Amino acid sequence: MAFQQEPSFQHGQAPKTAVLYCNLGTPSAPTAPALRKYLAEFLGDSRVVEIPKPIWWLILHGIILRVRPAKSAAKYASIWTEQGSPLKAFTEQQAQSLGTTLQERGHHVTVRYAMRYGQPSIPEQLSALKAEGVQRVLIVPAYPQYSGTTTASVFDAVYRWGLKTRLIPELRFVNRYHDDPRYIAALATTVREHWAAHGQAEQLVMSFHGVPERTLQLGDPYHCECMKTGRLLAEALGLSKDQYKLTFQSRFGKAKWLEPYTEPTLIAMAQQGVKKVDVICPGFTSDCLETLEEIQQEAQEAFLHAGGESFSYIPCLNNHAQWIEALADISLSHMQGWDLSVPDTAALAASRARALAHGAKN
Repeated sequence: MAFQQEPSFQHGQAPKTAVLYCNLGTPSAPTAPALRKYLAEFLGDSRVVEIPKPIWWLILHGIILRVRPAKSAAKYASIWTEQGSPLKAFTEQQAQSLGTTLQERGHHVTVRYAMRYGQPSIPEQLSALKAEGVQRVLIVPAYPQYSGTTTASVFDAVYRWGLKTRLIPELRFVNRYHDDPRYIAALATTVREHWAAHGQAEQLVMSFHGVPERTLQLGDPYHCECMKTGRLLAEALGLSKDQYKLTFQSRFGKAKWLEPYTEPTLIAMAQQGVKKVDVICPGFTSDCLETLEEIQQEAQEAFLHAGGESFSYIPCLNNHAQWIEALADISLSHMQGWDLSVPDTAALAASRARALAHGAKN
């Protein structure tokens, strides 16, 4: 196995710490070629699609990548901004704000963001951090609820990078924070702020990203963690069981996925006489295609067409100040025992000199 070129090792270096905040990813542009490249990487991940490789390769390259990129490009074009992909823009803002918050609290921590699919990639960012002398890295997925399809795939990318790295930094991983009180409180605040500005609807629909039902049967905790997030958020908002619904969106393919499905549920609610709904997507920490196009556009149209009168989408946590504070707390709780103070440069210089002198004697 060929190892990548290592930065030169120096004795007496101060341990540098970094947080790598990892989100799913995004195409580089709302075009068919960019979507084809992105979808090939995303749908080619065996964590995402658990079908035998030879069979899935034929389906993916023979059918899906010939048809889907143009359709997906049109959807992305409907939400694209001057800053590019909303997911990338919000993820970058979150990383910058997290770094600033940690610095303001007196902690010497570098914060970067990476994408599991697309750029900047996880291996690219880890190599850059190593080149800067970082020796300890906390991996923080942007997914509150753990799933093999998302969280574990981030860890896979880190491990594969490690296979080609001689001197691996000390690594820690945040698996989940679906029930962290600070995350729940930040969600509740965004809902209350929305209600204060727009009024409260008859029903609050909490829409989580779906996964195949088979993953639950195989032991994936995602479904249970979504249910707990929904219950805790409802409790924080003082909602009774008949005031909210928990659903799953973004179904792909013909297999049975976690139910109830979001759009059919909204249609049924409208047909049953519900006139006003608020919709929030608690499993997404950044607004993206699945929230801005699938929910705010497609699901809204379906609800109104079925007889509903008012559909109000509540934005994701994005760069909300309370969420950034919560993210800082969560990160610090996983960095306990690491010295995050600003290094004493004079003491380090003296230590390095002693190390060099000792090496010369031997």
